[in-house]
Amino acid sequence: MLSRTAGGLYWLARYMERAENTARIVMAGHRMASIARSLGNAGNEWHSTLLATGSEAGFAARHPEPTADAVITYLVSDPDNSSSIFSCLETARRNARSVRTALTVDMWDTLNETWYQARQGDRFNGGLGDLLGVMEWVKERSLLFNGAYANTMLRNDAYYFTRLGTFIERADNTARILDVKYHVLLPRGEDVGGALDYYHWQAILRSVSGLRAYHWVYQDRLKPWLVAELMMLRPEMPRSLLNCYNQIVDQLDMLADAYGGKRGDCHRTAGELHSRLRFGLIQRIFQSGLHEFLTDFIDQSASLGREINALYMT
Repeated sequence: MLSRTAGGLYWLARYMERAENTARIVMAGHRMASIARSLGNAGNEWHSTLLATGSEAGFAARHPEPTADAVITYLVSDPDNSSSIFSCLETARRNARSVRTALTVDMWDTLNETWYQARQGDRFNGGLGDLLGVMEWVKERSLLFNGAYANTMLRNDAYYFTRLGTFIERADNTARILDVKYHVLLPRGEDVGGALDYYHWQAILRSVSGLRAYHWVYQDRLKPWLVAELMMLRPEMPRSLLNCYNQIVDQLDMLADAYGGKRGDCHRTAGELHSRLRFGLIQRIFQSGLHEFLTDFIDQSASLGREINALYMT
């Protein structure tokens, strides 16, 4: 496969996943802000949302303070923000056009319809009014795309690159969503383990569609270390870091086999990250610092992306 085609498929999947991930983070920020207001403890939830998406610097260059409307507009509909949901959908469709012959009919139809619907009327300009409805639409379109390629693509290198892009992006997002909780500072007088803290953890689980899964796995009330364990180290959780790296390692192995056993730094980095997660203990992670672990993980995942690009797409 041409490196240009490999890159187009990989980034197409990443941008579709990023659109969904941003929607999930915005929904988490909205829920935490609503909970804080209802308890009379409005805090820095929208600032934490910017930090989680890695958008703080770009936002600060254009806006004086992280108000709800300003953050939502920047992350959802701002065409000048390359990682806004609208921009992600535009970029995904542009990548799809460049690799049109590598896509199945169902993949192209899903992407094209998503693009047309995104550009209709004021879908992304409604502010807080129908925010959750629009974010659910974004999640639905991403799920349709994932289902289209999972059910219609041949299991060859095109499929491996598409799936690799999905799980690289998903792992990064799960780490960022979990780190949102670190950045949400509890108001003065609010205890860790109190009502606000409890509902924040619940909002984090909801953002990854994991609340019911938590109760199924643990059959216990919400505990921070168990929430973190579910999202990081449990292989049965679809969006956990470990499950994502199970997939990443598998796709890289299949690409190596498809290209005559050729391996590079990306295979080594993916294997190291996978081992840390597979044999990790949540107690040790909390002792050494959850935020520090997640920050290091996000940095290493970014390095892995650059290594994949260097080996296959340049």
